[in-house]
Amino acid sequence: MVSFPNAKINIGLNIISKRADGFHNLETIFYPVAVKDAVEIIEDTTSSTDVIFSSTGNTITGNTDDNLCIKAIRLLKKDFQLPPVKIHLHKNIPMGAGMGGGSSDASAILLLLNKKFQLNITREKLMEYALLLGSDCPFFIINKPCFASSRGEVLNEINLDLSTYKILIVHPGIHVNTGEAFGQLNAATFSVAGDLMEHLKMDIKLWRHYINNNFEESVFKKHGAIKEIKEKLYNEGAIYSAMSGSGSAVFAIFPLEINTKNIKFPSHYFCQTV
Repeated sequence: MVSFPNAKINIGLNIISKRADGFHNLETIFYPVAVKDAVEIIEDTTSSTDVIFSSTGNTITGNTDDNLCIKAIRLLKKDFQLPPVKIHLHKNIPMGAGMGGGSSDASAILLLLNKKFQLNITREKLMEYALLLGSDCPFFIINKPCFASSRGEVLNEINLDLSTYKILIVHPGIHVNTGEAFGQLNAATFSVAGDLMEHLKMDIKLWRHYINNNFEESVFKKHGAIKEIKEKLYNEGAIYSAMSGSGSAVFAIFPLEINTKNIKFPSHYFCQTV
């Protein structure tokens, strides 16, 4: 059984406050975009190992047992009798980019296992499992435009359709550590709760003046190349541009008449129009 997990972008990312548990309260708009991985699960009853994982595409670093796909399988195995499986992941979504690729893959595994083995897990319960894997994993169970609050796990679907625009996503190959990005925040950079949804109601041409990503200030200071991407996208006619998540991908919303293929970046950059 095969699935094609998609990425997301953040339209606005307001850090509201630091919580007693060490996390931050935030407000953001999660918007799904058609930059996709591919993941396949097959049953392997001959194996003595609960899961065999392989991958192609972008190189996946780190300990295999820390991979969110494997964690997703083992999470369900605690509650359900599942046979050994093989997973193959073709990785296309840039990593360390703020596009939620790992979270999307993990949520896709939950959905695939639920369907393949007829576990009959409700969407609400799948979202509970997803939250155990990561704060933005529940969004990929819904996978529709959502206003997210608290840690990002409190989700409300919203009516937001950007299909009459082009979205160009640029990733320079820089890995931004999310934990470090949060560590650079301070109370002086926090935003006011409720502002984002009010600003989203404005004409899209005004978004650039009101909708911000609180991570940009510190990330741009450390990685000037990311700031330059945003500036170039505006110079090329973008209506709105911002860093996604804690970076380092930057997206820009363009009118349909602009040919985004003519916007050139270094050859090693990931660039895709959706």
